[in-house]
Amino acid sequence: MEEPPIGDVFGEMIRDAFAVRTGVGPRPLAGGRVPRPVIEVIERDDGLINGAPADHYLDEPGEWEEQDHRALRLCRGHVLDIGVGAGRIAVELQRRGMAVTGLDTSAGAIAVARERGLRDTVLNTVDAYASASARYDTFLLLGNNLGLLENAERALVFLAALARLANPGARIIAQGTDPYGTTDPVHVGYHQRNRERGRLGGQLRLRLRYRRLATAWFDYLNCSVAELDAVLAGTRWRLTAIDEADRPYYLAVMELRE
Repeated sequence: MEEPPIGDVFGEMIRDAFAVRTGVGPRPLAGGRVPRPVIEVIERDDGLINGAPADHYLDEPGEWEEQDHRALRLCRGHVLDIGVGAGRIAVELQRRGMAVTGLDTSAGAIAVARERGLRDTVLNTVDAYASASARYDTFLLLGNNLGLLENAERALVFLAALARLANPGARIIAQGTDPYGTTDPVHVGYHQRNRERGRLGGQLRLRLRYRRLATAWFDYLNCSVAELDAVLAGTRWRLTAIDEADRPYYLAVMELRE
């Protein structure tokens, strides 16, 4: 079977989801397609396929989970929303009068975030942006974006980049998922397979699919609080608070060491 072309999967999906929800957008539905549910397809390296509606990336505050509201109450100063997507969180912070910048590697997602009113956006990777002159007091990794740490080795590089962008006393507010409460043999077996390969149990190897496009394969980290704390031991960040009211999801607050 022919491999799909690599492209801006997230951006194409969010553009279509925005057009379906609003009837407007940075572009009409490609090919004049009839509006329909837009589904994000996630493919894991063991062959597991999951799909979920992409519309939630556009949710307004009244549609959020309570954990998102609790996370926003922890924000202070100049905020960098990493993996800003369609601007769900950043636009609301801006409405509240906070200085917020949205960073993403998806041009399509950035276009939708700007269409929704987000004024300050950066199309870049965290690593490349770390050389910028901007400094931040809060880094957001919401929507399970703690997974952007990827793996224990990559996390050290990612967190060092954030430290270079940080003001003294800066904090990271991240949503993560503890993957180990499941009894599903498909997932339990995957965790064991990872450990046998020297990986963290919840270290996913994924690619996203939308219509004919795919992303390259990438790591995405689901980890326990204890595993996160162990990763932080080699960085300038320390774990200062955990909110586990919505298990298996949790909010982690990490502060820059003095």
